[in-house]
Amino acid sequence: MFSKILIANRGEIAVRVIKTCRRMGIATVVVYSEADADSLAVEMADEAVLIGPPPAAQSYLLGEKIIAVARDTRAQAIHPGFGFLSENAGFARLCAASDVVFIGPNPHAIDAMGDKIQSKKFAAAANVTVVPGHVGEIEDTAHAVTISEQIGYPVMIKASAGGGGKGIRVAWNRQDVEEGFSAVRAEAKGAFGDDRIFIEKFIENPRHIEIQVLGDKHGHTVHLFERECSIQRRNQKVIEEAPSPLLDEATRAAMGVQAIALARAVDYDSAGTVEFVVGQDKSFYFLEMNTRLQVEHPVTELITGIDLVEQMIRSAAGEVMAFGQADLKISGWAMESRIYAEDPYRKFLPSIGRLVRFAPPAEGQHDGGVVRNDTGVREGDEISMFYDPMIAKLSTWAPTRAGAISLMARALEDFHIEGLGHNIPFLSAVMDQDRFRSGMLSTNYIKDEFPSGFAGLEATPEQVDVVTAVALAMHRIITARARHIGAGLQSPDRKDWVVVVGQTRRAARLSVVGGDLAIELTDEARTLNLTAIDWRPGASLFRARLDDRAFTVSVSPADEGFVIRLRAAVLKVMVLTPVSADLHARLPAKTPPDTSRLVVSPMPGLVITADVAQGEDVKEGQVLFVIEAMKMQNILRAERDGILKVVSVKAGDSVAADDILAEFG
Repeated sequence: MFSKILIANRGEIAVRVIKTCRRMGIATVVVYSEADADSLAVEMADEAVLIGPPPAAQSYLLGEKIIAVARDTRAQAIHPGFGFLSENAGFARLCAASDVVFIGPNPHAIDAMGDKIQSKKFAAAANVTVVPGHVGEIEDTAHAVTISEQIGYPVMIKASAGGGGKGIRVAWNRQDVEEGFSAVRAEAKGAFGDDRIFIEKFIENPRHIEIQVLGDKHGHTVHLFERECSIQRRNQKVIEEAPSPLLDEATRAAMGVQAIALARAVDYDSAGTVEFVVGQDKSFYFLEMNTRLQVEHPVTELITGIDLVEQMIRSAAGEVMAFGQADLKISGWAMESRIYAEDPYRKFLPSIGRLVRFAPPAEGQHDGGVVRNDTGVREGDEISMFYDPMIAKLSTWAPTRAGAISLMARALEDFHIEGLGHNIPFLSAVMDQDRFRSGMLSTNYIKDEFPSGFAGLEATPEQVDVVTAVALAMHRIITARARHIGAGLQSPDRKDWVVVVGQTRRAARLSVVGGDLAIELTDEARTLNLTAIDWRPGASLFRARLDDRAFTVSVSPADEGFVIRLRAAVLKVMVLTPVSADLHARLPAKTPPDTSRLVVSPMPGLVITADVAQGEDVKEGQVLFVIEAMKMQNILRAERDGILKVVSVKAGDSVAADDILAEFG
């Protein structure tokens, strides 16, 4: 077994590998870029070596330099994590030539499966069912249009070397192909250094289900069942679970047989994933094979009890797999939510900044289940524009799917982030939706359920009760404190209040019993009991029990009252005396400012192109700017005809969210 391993990666996967190495008694070295000098991985590793500037091409993709660090630090093996060099056969060969063990599959398997065009040929030869399409490179846009029309719309344009949801577009017509082909090629070149493209039939309303495989260097191969990854946004997985709510035992076994057949065809000898696109009728087609550890591997670990990082290390060290297929079974159900630095209220655009507050839920046993949080950041860390926007992966396990969902929803309540946009409200919304809870999933889920974008969910009657009780409790605590320090504010002993929740007015009578509150809703003839209150002025989370149900809400002060978020519902709440409530009801409504003449940046990033000039007459739909951040390009188009009075930026400029890029005359 190795005594020291170098980790050629960053963030949460570097931390994840360090944790397993520690348990196995293996010392660790991490390489890091200047942007990651103060990262959690650097703090946790036994040794850390600066590898270069923030751009990956100048740091994490420098294979020869990384191997030189391994030699200098006497690391016997390199774990590449996922992304960066993890599926680079040239790097694996370079490791072998340098007498450093690559902790991953053999270069032949990476070559065969890492190229999506060649992988489909291997799959067909191994009798694995494949998606109809053009198995070959596409020369240019005209060729892409010809191939697409031969296959029949809709089609999927994909980078041959792609991964992680990047380098993919769905084209529903000729115009989509003409615009999408060049965009995919540019993304592929920038992200993978390989601009080869292929096209295949897009299966409508599909599900994305993958089989985890594991092999050693002695010919033993097993599968560790499936994960469903159908909740996706821009082809990037957002929520994963294991097992899949769709599959029956027969389909699971058939998919497992095909996955193992493909793995054996390339002598696969590490952890890998065979991905399938699956119809609602349980028909399935090979999509691709990822020759690395997957981001979503925690859910497989939770239902099988197998540490996949450990198995990769043991296989790379030449050990024989200690278990066979008959030894593996599914235990319970696991969920994973990817928490991203992005603003769901702004079409999920990247959000960059400092984690002013970062308080994840406690890991370990919870109410008969398990909470796990994989992250590479701490409070105070910076989320950089140079890398993937994932902050953490929150996972839960319970004996049943319903239990895993409920525990996830509760854990998301307890996850608190300030300083940048994040998608926790969106993840909470999905957990609360009847469709998700029923298991009726597809890769169209987000588009179907949020066709106009995410704007939160309407508060349920139970959530309105919670928010009402929280606002009254906070108001009482604040006024009691103010009276104690002699601010001369109203006595906290007042009993009758009006709580304005959004547009709803609720009369309430407050009684205090010890530290608990009894809230009589006088117009509704019922009482709410708020107990176990855990909040003090200035805190951003309010924890308590309402009628014996535990909850956590995010709270912040507003101009009058509070803004309270419970899961996906965000409400403005005021606690007023009856007289003040009557006066507020007579105030005129505010008119929002007119911003229709402005073109603003929807996200922080870099201006890649600015194809317009001051005084130019533009037409609706015309491309104005392309903004890039976190490896994603956002195309801004004119929303109406008009003449540009001002153009404020040029290519190469850095912009913040809401910066004005142009103004119509």
